[in-house]
Amino acid sequence: MKKGETKMKKILVYSHDTFGLGNIRRMLAIVQKITESIEDVSILVVSGSSMMQAFRLSPGIDYIKLPCLARNATGAYAPKTLGISYRQLINLRADLIVNAFLNFEPDMVLVDKKPLGVQNELAPALEVLRRRANRPKLVLLLRDILDDTKKTAEIWQKNDYHQIIAELYDRVLILGSRKVFDTVAEYEFPTSSRQKSHFCGYIAKQRPRRSVAQIRESLNSGSRKILLVTAGGGEDGQTIFHAALDAIERYQLNNTYSCLFFLGPEMQHTDRGSICNRIQSIPNVMQKNFSGDFISYLEAADMVVSMGGYNTLTELMAVNTPAVVIPRIEPCIEQWMRAKRFHQLGLIEVIHPRLLDPERLVKAIKRAESKLINPARYEFRRDLTGSTVVVEHVRMMLEEHFARGWTQIDFSGYDRTRVDSTLTVEDSYVDLPSIRHLQ
Repeated sequence: MKKGETKMKKILVYSHDTFGLGNIRRMLAIVQKITESIEDVSILVVSGSSMMQAFRLSPGIDYIKLPCLARNATGAYAPKTLGISYRQLINLRADLIVNAFLNFEPDMVLVDKKPLGVQNELAPALEVLRRRANRPKLVLLLRDILDDTKKTAEIWQKNDYHQIIAELYDRVLILGSRKVFDTVAEYEFPTSSRQKSHFCGYIAKQRPRRSVAQIRESLNSGSRKILLVTAGGGEDGQTIFHAALDAIERYQLNNTYSCLFFLGPEMQHTDRGSICNRIQSIPNVMQKNFSGDFISYLEAADMVVSMGGYNTLTELMAVNTPAVVIPRIEPCIEQWMRAKRFHQLGLIEVIHPRLLDPERLVKAIKRAESKLINPARYEFRRDLTGSTVVVEHVRMMLEEHFARGWTQIDFSGYDRTRVDSTLTVEDSYVDLPSIRHLQ
């Protein structure tokens, strides 16, 4: 590099991708904020999300699409589309990840949720990084709530995740607020992990690209209010959609509302067909599958009925739209835990999915309508700082990294078989050897 030239800063992002759209949407919001805020940065996203190509990416961001994994309601993983074994798929993904590390030579690695990735597929790449004299800065990004507190604490201890953090990770950034859920206390983080952990606030997606008037015109809503119904990626949203349609028909909500259903790109074909047939038979009810500008619809809506994903809840807080939330409770209770906390703060109405019926839904909508002016939401907006705070951590760590200089990665001796061969699918977390045992 010639004197006076600026070295490109390279960040590799590993995005957990096995269920729904939440992880990839959240990670893309972060990386787009990084490219807007830090000069001379290139970001490579590594993810198996089947929707990567549908998102608008800023200059400086590219991605590698891993073969898809699927996770069912019990938490078991399996190949989503390829006719190969689960072990073969994990080995294939691990190979692709290692080659991304070797050839991109990142200065920083952002890891979403799992310290060693799905089924330890990150372990070989992290092992390679050990051979670098000035290895990349390694950052673990955690959402505020992972799963049941006792279960999660036991799994992290069992899988040596805190030891991995102590040995490899420079920082743990928690995308939430201690006032809502104290992640390090609830999950019994040891001192070594607590010292590296920082609460950043919640990630709220960028402002809508279209105005409320533009959305209303596109929906031809006239004088009617807008009711938006969504279930994230849609894989397991059919119960919510049918309950909402029952409520619309029984209580004639479509006389008051223009009703828009976002079915999600991952809904099964047969489920989509039955729901679309019902939608087409009811006046003032329409459907879309997906929008890269979903937050514009959230802002334009007068009422939202939704599953309880992290992104949807934080975006609802950002645009201040009243909502009734029916959180997912399988394969983990993360959504239910967060929805309860938000409800206790007066931010949303919530219905347990096993108690969902049209009457309860309509009553909850009316309660939500009565809270249109909600001081608690304005107070909560102070915690929607996640993207900005993450960027400042990234900036500081990159400066530390470049102050030390850099070296090339030594990748001699890489062996794919170091991905553990005794794969199990009993849970979204698995009991596998830590990276220390893979050396």
